[in-house]
Amino acid sequence: MTARNVHREKLKGLYAITDENLITEKNFKQSVESALQGGSKIIQYRDKSNDQQKRFLQASIVSTLCKKYQAVSIINDDIELAKAVDADGVHLGKDDALVFQARQVLGNNSIIGVSCYNKLDLAINAEKNNADYVAFGAMFSSATKPNASNAEPALISTAKKQLSIPVCAIGGINDKNIRQIRQYGADIAAVISHLFSSNNIKQTAETLSKKF
Repeated sequence: MTARNVHREKLKGLYAITDENLITEKNFKQSVESALQGGSKIIQYRDKSNDQQKRFLQASIVSTLCKKYQAVSIINDDIELAKAVDADGVHLGKDDALVFQARQVLGNNSIIGVSCYNKLDLAINAEKNNADYVAFGAMFSSATKPNASNAEPALISTAKKQLSIPVCAIGGINDKNIRQIRQYGADIAAVISHLFSSNNIKQTAETLSKKF
């Protein structure tokens, strides 16, 4: 079995996505480790700042901790950073060229995820372009992206019938609605605000993981 297939088999469960507005630099490592200790199977490093030194340091922490906990490390929208910190993969927008570029730079064993918003055709195209998973959302109102396109949970069921790669749900997911996402067939539940704004990240991750 290739390294990529090993990683692909891990593409399920709770997917924790960092947010620079919710996690201080001082608490970054502790917050990510708490999410992993609570059962997060995937961590995505997402930071839209231009502080390259901070981004490299924090992305390295994510990559190292994910190796420690046998989780999958993903970098948001930065192919070169993913390569530099030896992350398992990258999460990209809908640009086909970026998927191809990521595969060229990161290699065949890397994991590439693609945001498909509320568009099934984007997901079908992403799979054709050799993406490893697709993400739909926002499923519910989201504090992180209040203006995000709305995606009906039923879209997950439709996508599962037409795709062979894992399907991720994102946007406003919390401990009250995560079971609904699972019932529609999502393989992965991505959580940002509900997890990293919690006073007890580990416990919140445990609750989310058990319900999903």
